[in-house]
Amino acid sequence: MTKFIAYFRVSTERQGKSGLGLAAQRRKISEFIAGAGTLIAEFCDVQSGKDDSRVELQRAIQLAKRENAKIVIARLDRFSRRVSFIASILEQGIGLVCAEMPNATDFQLHIFAALAQEERRLISERTKAALAEAKRRGKILGLNGRSLAAKNRKAADEFASQLRANVNRRSTGTLYRHPKGALTQFWCSSDYSAPINLA
Repeated sequence: MTKFIAYFRVSTERQGKSGLGLAAQRRKISEFIAGAGTLIAEFCDVQSGKDDSRVELQRAIQLAKRENAKIVIARLDRFSRRVSFIASILEQGIGLVCAEMPNATDFQLHIFAALAQEERRLISERTKAALAEAKRRGKILGLNGRSLAAKNRKAADEFASQLRANVNRRSTGTLYRHPKGALTQFWCSSDYSAPINLA
C-alpha cells in the first residue's frame, strides 16, 4: 500500500487559527487517502505561497525520502503558484499527488502550475490597476488602517492619563530597600494597592 505524507499550507495566522482553510484541505486529503493508501504524517506551514523557504515542507520532503512516501496536497495553489518551485520538488524524485486531481501526471502538474502562476500575475496586475484608478479618483487608500491607528492611539493616551493621575494622587509614597535589594515603593494613601517594584 502507498504511503502518503499530507502537506497543508495557509497564508495567514488567522487562517491557521480559524481552521477554515485548513479544514477544507484536510477533508479533501482524507477523502483521497481513504481509497489510495496510508497517511503516515502531516505537516503544515503558515506562510505565503510566494515564500519557498518553508520549514515544514522541508521536513515533509526529508521524511518522504526516508520512507519512500509521496507528498499529498489538497490543491496545487495551496502548494505553490510557481512552476519553478513545483519543478524543483519533482526533480528531487519526490512523488507529488494533488488530491483534487489525483491522476495528474508530472507533465500535467507543470501545466497547471504554469496556469496558477499566470493567474497570480493577473490578480496582482488587476489589483494594482484598481488601486491606481481609485487613487486617481481621489480615494484615500488605507483609510481603515489610519482610523484604527487613531483609535488605538486615543485609547493609549487615555490609559496613560489615568496612570499619571493615579501616580500623582499617590505621590506621598515611601521608598525602602527590600531584603533582596530591590527598591519597592509603598503608597501611604487610603486606596492602597500592591507595592510597585522599581528595580
